[in-house]
Amino acid sequence: MDIRHLQYFLEVARHKSFTKAAQSLFITQPTISKTIKSLEEELGVHLLDRIGKQVELTDAGIAIERQAQVIVKSFQNLSSELSDLMNLKRGHIRIGLPPMIGASFFPQVIGEFHKAYPEITLQLFEDGAKKVEVDVASGALDIGVVVWPTGEDVFEYFPFVEDKLNVLVHPEHRLAGRTRITLNELADDSFVLFQENFALHDRIIEECVRCGFQPKVVYESSQWDMIAEMVAAKLGVALLPDTMCRELDPKRVRVLQLQDSVIPWNLAMIWRKDRYLSFAAREWIAFTQQLLRGKRGRS
Repeated sequence: MDIRHLQYFLEVARHKSFTKAAQSLFITQPTISKTIKSLEEELGVHLLDRIGKQVELTDAGIAIERQAQVIVKSFQNLSSELSDLMNLKRGHIRIGLPPMIGASFFPQVIGEFHKAYPEITLQLFEDGAKKVEVDVASGALDIGVVVWPTGEDVFEYFPFVEDKLNVLVHPEHRLAGRTRITLNELADDSFVLFQENFALHDRIIEECVRCGFQPKVVYESSQWDMIAEMVAAKLGVALLPDTMCRELDPKRVRVLQLQDSVIPWNLAMIWRKDRYLSFAAREWIAFTQQLLRGKRGRS
């Protein structure tokens, strides 16, 4: 058995699929199947059951998964420390960015970082903040950007944006002539929200419920500009961060402030407290912290 056997096994366990695990590792499915079979023969236990198109862990597989995670993490930490000791100014960082956050705040940062560290590669994963948080916690990502606060016992973090949500309505909406409204005035409206893997999806619904009504959600999207377009098409009302609202055409949508319910949109970069950070990851954190610090409070 070598570390590769355990890495392949953990990837299959994470994806519950030989095909997806092979794609993630950039190897062929027969290769990963042969490796898992070799591991099972060496250990003398059956680790995985195929159920339809999915793969499930056996009891022995669950036990091996727990220990394998510890072993692989220790190996990764050792490799990273040795790389740093050799002073190799290169590396690879896996970063999770929710789509609207990445587009609004990071193109310039990524460009400047590449100029400073051309030998460090960045692999960007665009997903909702909830999924980014889960993947940073599991080790699938090194660093992520999320809507804060969340998981302070698990993550180190630095905040870089403090913002709030505004309401978007069509110019012909009954409340379009106002500048400030209460959230419960929208109780009878249809809502356009972010998809469920976005932190704002739950936060908006929770605030509506706190104000006394369950919002009627008619459309969901992962793109903030698509949400604004749906409001412009009279498909419903929406709530977006003030940062995004500044880019909208007031002839097509009206932006109204909330006077009774402040729904914060605070962003932070996170990484696990108990995970060794490579030279590349530490440099990315320090670099982005310096560049993004000025945005905090101005967004």
